[in-house]
Amino acid sequence: MNKKRLITSALPYVNNIPHLGNIIGCVLSADVFARYSKIAGYEVLFVSGNDEYGTTTETKALQEKITPKELCDKYHKIHKEIYDWFNIDFSVFGRTSDPKQTEIVHSIFWDLYNNGYIVEDTLNQPYCNRCAMYLADRFVEGECPHCGYDQAKGDQCEKCGKLLDPSELKTPRCAVCKNTPVFKETKHLFLDLEELKPVLERWVTDTALSNGWSGNALSVTKGWIEQGLKKRCITRDLKWGVPVPLKGYENKVFYVWFDAPIGYISITASKYDNWEEWWKNPENVDLYQFMGKDNIPFHTVLFPASLFGTKRNWTTLKTISSTEYLNYEDLKFSKSRGTGVFGDMAKDTGIESDLFRYYLLRIRPEKSDTQFFWNDFMEKANGEIIANFANLANRVFQFIDRFFDGVAPAFSENGNSLFSQVDIKKEVKLIIRDFEDVELKKALLDILALSSVGNKFFQDKAPWVLVKTDKQAAGDIIGSLTALVKDLSILLSPFIPTAVDKIFDILNIGKDKLTLDNIGEYSYIKGVKINKPVILFNKLEKEKMEELREKFAGNKNAKNKSGADPFSKIYLKVGKIVEIKKHPKADKLFIEKIDLGSGDVRQIVSGLAPYYKEEELLNKKVVVVANLKEAVLRGEPSKGMLLAAENKDKSVVEVIFPDGEIGEIVKVEGIEPSTNEITIDDFFAVEIKVENRVVKYNGKELKVGEKNVKVDRVENGKVR
Repeated sequence: MNKKRLITSALPYVNNIPHLGNIIGCVLSADVFARYSKIAGYEVLFVSGNDEYGTTTETKALQEKITPKELCDKYHKIHKEIYDWFNIDFSVFGRTSDPKQTEIVHSIFWDLYNNGYIVEDTLNQPYCNRCAMYLADRFVEGECPHCGYDQAKGDQCEKCGKLLDPSELKTPRCAVCKNTPVFKETKHLFLDLEELKPVLERWVTDTALSNGWSGNALSVTKGWIEQGLKKRCITRDLKWGVPVPLKGYENKVFYVWFDAPIGYISITASKYDNWEEWWKNPENVDLYQFMGKDNIPFHTVLFPASLFGTKRNWTTLKTISSTEYLNYEDLKFSKSRGTGVFGDMAKDTGIESDLFRYYLLRIRPEKSDTQFFWNDFMEKANGEIIANFANLANRVFQFIDRFFDGVAPAFSENGNSLFSQVDIKKEVKLIIRDFEDVELKKALLDILALSSVGNKFFQDKAPWVLVKTDKQAAGDIIGSLTALVKDLSILLSPFIPTAVDKIFDILNIGKDKLTLDNIGEYSYIKGVKINKPVILFNKLEKEKMEELREKFAGNKNAKNKSGADPFSKIYLKVGKIVEIKKHPKADKLFIEKIDLGSGDVRQIVSGLAPYYKEEELLNKKVVVVANLKEAVLRGEPSKGMLLAAENKDKSVVEVIFPDGEIGEIVKVEGIEPSTNEITIDDFFAVEIKVENRVVKYNGKELKVGEKNVKVDRVENGKVR
């Protein structure tokens, strides 16, 4: 008997509208795995909800002149509408302000307290005299003591990922009014992680490697343990939160990192009376948790430590699936700047939610950060799910409608059928393994690869010719392809559920057949009268993509038009030359194909042939002007330009080979680049130089990440 599957997605904070990066990082990934687990026959509970307590809620409520409860009611409704549009199929989507949260948090606290894992100590807590309140950790900003990032939050540095205490920040400031806070010593309660370290360490060793934790989850967790666990404060001087039930702490609430993960339990308990059958049943329940990488230590260290300290039989994490970050067009999502697509905006684009689901899962940032690009969205949607799977389904259904009077032909599984040539069951087993390993992107790609086999079979067999002379043979071909479309639909249902519903309606198949057990079972589709085919997806058009790209570009470029530094017009990226050949009409020109990451492969024509051999440039990383207006050079389109340095007498020309990863942005500190299109004259109006073999603008180094961009042979000169 299979274990039950308890699946959670990280609780989104209530007063932030989730953007596409948030959606793929937790709720959408968890939804796909939950849908898969259901069709695989597991009993599934999929839990999430809003994290509603804390100073950020109090402050936002003051700004909107409503109570924290009214604010949470308002934003909870917005969140629920967003997830409904994305077709996220929660078992329960609840709230941490539910009374069950207070009840269960208190129960866990008293167990920890009575078992000796809660200790008293003092804490220097930031207080803003101007705002007249204690500040939550995230409402204190300053310089990170570890990496020097000057906009680190008081709980965690977004740049280096280190967890912080506000008192550790250099030059701290109130995030609300920018005033320098004072630190007041107050008495607080702490969870003694040092005492819990042995049991936590054993659990991580036993659990992580055997259950396929994400690489970043394993490294972050081991890093925490190896650096030494210390006491973590679990209380704060706030009003909006779970009250502390201990005498002397009546005016304090529990710190959100302590009580928020308990929200998974309380949200379950708020709907299901039998919640303990899920959360206190590790022998029969496997817990899978989905989140972005910034949430890892709360789920692999702090939350399990709290549960272990109760000495009760809690269900604890089996597998964690944590993503890196999804960025937007090489920038960060920002509601205030209007940059990127947020959940409440997606439905207004006119694009089906299934296509958003497909693309987000296709670029899921599993091992490194990825980028949302409108052009890439169009290419992957049109060229993959539409041109591959939707095309196969449409061709098969149209053929049945035209040549078989709308009746799916019976077929034998040998002779002319697809199954005589392809071992479908073997391929399906590999895809199921992908799902079980929570390799969601790989599962999607492997399903599409199987769909491609079907398209090739259709094309190779040419049933439109065969049907004129041997209808039975054509029927074997089309019948077996109908069976394949049905099986592919079952496998794709976790990714594109609305489109799969359409296919099952066309095939007159009940939703009860939407299970893995029905893959390979074809008796109920042989001879079935199908309904008229319908369009599964509307193709994405280039004009529409450009319109949306402009709409969601935000106001980041407005200042570029009003006297901002000229360098901000130039958008430089690291690319890799993946193909190179001589221009057929010009001896001094090369034609290169350059990969800029996230599916953006450009053709660029350069004048480097007099200075380099083709093999000297192939597979090299280069710096590309990525927003240069497309030109046609001797009959060949060129979209971009490679940067090269030359010395003062132009006797040496050296291509700039940066030390960076494909797709990384090349920047000058303090200048934010625009992605707006520029002309060649715009580029040459900006003087980029080489000084002592370092590429500079206005005396400032060009950088890829933290690394200077350098050259070897040109000591001093200019860049062109």
